[in-house]
Amino acid sequence: QVQLVESGGGSVQAGGSLRLSCAASGLTFRSYDMGWFRRAPGKARELVALISSGSSTYYADSVKGRFTISRDNAKNTVSLQMDSLKPEDTAVYYCNAGILWGQGTQVTVSS
Repeated sequence: QVQLVESGGGSVQAGGSLRLSCAASGLTFRSYDMGWFRRAPGKARELVALISSGSSTYYADSVKGRFTISRDNAKNTVSLQMDSLKPEDTAVYYCNAGILWGQGTQVTVSS
């Protein structure tokens, strides 16, 4: 079964950290560019970070310098380390591989 399963969301105070993980199964993980997206209440879904199959990375300006995306091809996982979190980072975070999406995990940052 092809699926992406996120974990690691939760609630944290501003300035804190969280680490999201996404476990992929049923696909040739190493061949996929992997992305983290988020959707905040009342806003459109936006790309947060991307790591290519060759491990090149891209970050949205709003998270650059605070978030780090990484992948482990041996474990079929992609992670998003989120530091110096801000209330505006509050959103549901989704893992993405091509047309595949995870179910999402909630991140809530309180001021």
